[in-house]
Amino acid sequence: MILSCDEKTQTVEQPGKIEKTVKTVVPEDLVTLDSTQANRLATLPLKCIQVEYPNKTGQVLNDSADLGTPRELHPAFFGCFDWHSSVHGHWSLVKLLKNFPELEHRDSIINQLKLNISKENIQGELDYFNREQEYSYERMYGWSWLLKLQQELDSWDLEEGKEMAENLQPLSNLIIERYKEFLPKLNYPLRVGTHTNSAFGMSFAYDYAVSSKNEELKLVIEKTARKLYLKDKKCPISWEPDGFDFLSPCLEEVALMQRVLPRDEFQFWISDFLPELKNRNFSMSVGKVSDREDGHLVHLDGLNFARAWVFYRLANEIPTEYGHLKQEGDKHLAYSLPSITDGSYEGEHWLASFALYALSER
Repeated sequence: MILSCDEKTQTVEQPGKIEKTVKTVVPEDLVTLDSTQANRLATLPLKCIQVEYPNKTGQVLNDSADLGTPRELHPAFFGCFDWHSSVHGHWSLVKLLKNFPELEHRDSIINQLKLNISKENIQGELDYFNREQEYSYERMYGWSWLLKLQQELDSWDLEEGKEMAENLQPLSNLIIERYKEFLPKLNYPLRVGTHTNSAFGMSFAYDYAVSSKNEELKLVIEKTARKLYLKDKKCPISWEPDGFDFLSPCLEEVALMQRVLPRDEFQFWISDFLPELKNRNFSMSVGKVSDREDGHLVHLDGLNFARAWVFYRLANEIPTEYGHLKQEGDKHLAYSLPSITDGSYEGEHWLASFALYALSER
């Protein structure tokens, strides 16, 4: 339970309701990424990146010859229940190793990463993605996390990191080409709170395009974002969340447009799209989880982290007008952060990555 340090008004929170009277001040140590928090978060992907079962492969079968075990189908990313969770579990470990060189079990973590992200294993992943019936596999959620992993490896000065970055690059190149082929065909946005959200699917890819100086990828994302979202106004954020959301459709759109639009244009756009965010009394109910052993209901912990990372980015980059949202991010982060290592495998296999990204954005 998180107690307010300065809470003067009591109200009843309702799902999706935007409150205007309650402000909760979260103690700093609860939402700070320090070595203790880093070691705690590292335990979750470390527990699952080599765990093959249970597993949700999500494959399309032409015939029985396409069948295989998770490790046979995905020799690099077979753990953590599904492919995308395995990918962002690897990202989490790389991120933590880079930021905390004294991370516990450092050598063991590096060895496990090297074992999975080998040249041979990435070729096996390429073979799977090149199956005719798997053209859209993990589009765009898993694609986005794959490029986030590539970006993290590219900026790691450790020799092992450079080797893994080189090994992963052919798969990243394939994903880049698929983005460039798919985005011009996307005539309508996917405004959902789950994997297929098109704004989220472009955000991390845009970060990678900028960091890798890939102008073609950068431009196709900018063009698509403008086509799909530039005319949007008055997003109904009070309707959120749906019961299984782990992303906010309104806020992920903000996160994408904040990346692709020049600052002045973005501020004009967001004033029409979500004008309430500028209100210094803006407050939003956290997504409340009723059962953390239910794989869909626990999505709402992820939603809290995802909301937080958007609030933090706005507060950090435009502090004069949106600095107050840091407090809102802290509230969402603090609600779910204590629970992610105490739940079941339904949340453990993926939530650490969401928490870590939110903490990093903070």
